[in-house]
Amino acid sequence: MELFIEARGDVGAVRKVNEDSLLAAPPVFLVADGMGGHAKGDAASQAVTQVFAEHIAPGVLSTPEQVLDAIHSANDAVRDLSTVGDSGTAVAGTTLTGVALVDGGEESPYSWMVFNVGDSRVYGWDGRVLRQQSVDHSAVQEMVDAGLISAEDAEQHPERNVITRALGAEDSVDVDVWLNQPTDYSTYLVCSDGLTKELERSEISAIFARHEASGDFTGITDELVQAALEAGGRDNVSVVVVRATTP
Repeated sequence: MELFIEARGDVGAVRKVNEDSLLAAPPVFLVADGMGGHAKGDAASQAVTQVFAEHIAPGVLSTPEQVLDAIHSANDAVRDLSTVGDSGTAVAGTTLTGVALVDGGEESPYSWMVFNVGDSRVYGWDGRVLRQQSVDHSAVQEMVDAGLISAEDAEQHPERNVITRALGAEDSVDVDVWLNQPTDYSTYLVCSDGLTKELERSEISAIFARHEASGDFTGITDELVQAALEAGGRDNVSVVVVRATTP
């Protein structure tokens, strides 16, 4: 297996502080988006990447248990950032989403472990179609699931920035996990909502399709971030693309 890895983060065209952090070091590829309006959003996202760097051995397959342990340890680290003042407790928080290369057991040499807390996203690209792998933990997603609004309406809803799960919000964290076989997707996109709130999935998919047609994914993260900036860049933008190929 050969890996193509690209990552880029940008503060965006409006924000003065970048509260996103990313990690793109095999076997883990993740994005953490510190919660705007909360205390120490940038420190919260940085705590996540630091914990993962300390818990996951570089350059070798991990295990699902090790990744989950890192997630729960990251939650503890973010909780430790919360402070108590005269006006109450200032809660630090961050989203976390990503993919990790884990031991596939007897059935496969490796598997892709997709994990998510919050509304940052993981997409899978199979060479033709871009599909969202993660499920947003957000107020509008709950409305969509209940049939109260459409997915299209959710993109413009006034509560679209309200998330229902985050690292640091509670003593324990509820994380969604999926295990994919190598044949499910060849390429993964991990991103903060600074990308997905500026670009439609069709626009992101078109960028992937152009690189697939050329056989060269070099520069794809620059192109994705630049497109988000040109569309408004109202939030921090973080993008990781990882692609596995067999020589």
